[in-house]
Amino acid sequence: MDLKERLQHDLKDALRAGDDRRKAVIRMALAAITNAEIERGMRSGEVQLDENDLVAVLQKQAKQRRETIEELEQVDRPEMLDAEREELAILELYLPEQLSRTEIAAEAREVIDEVGATGMKDMGAVMGRLMSKLKGRVDGQTVNRVVRELLTGR
Repeated sequence: MDLKERLQHDLKDALRAGDDRRKAVIRMALAAITNAEIERGMRSGEVQLDENDLVAVLQKQAKQRRETIEELEQVDRPEMLDAEREELAILELYLPEQLSRTEIAAEAREVIDEVGATGMKDMGAVMGRLMSKLKGRVDGQTVNRVVRELLTGR
């Protein structure tokens, strides 16, 4: 069962269970997938997004939730913060397991050595290779911070 089918199946389960939060999050995710298909000129049934594209759409949704959580923490809105955290947790169930900061640092060190990076001027080369290597398993902002720390330390 691919990711889209799993979302559709889980939506039915959420409807039966009366789980309004899960139902809303899954509907938003499916709508985002449909919008991505439309942007690519795909009509329903003809061609579908592959698994990597589906994950990218969900990662974008999760990133939006993370950004909203950061903003809500700054303006001290605990009632809205809990809802966003719940939505993020639901989305993360459908995403591949994210690498830890330590795992990202280890991968980054490998790429830095491969590229022969000596400082911040090599940031673009390191990020390009590292993000393609870790695609779908990391948050870009976290990778950026880790690579910056490693390159400024050289």
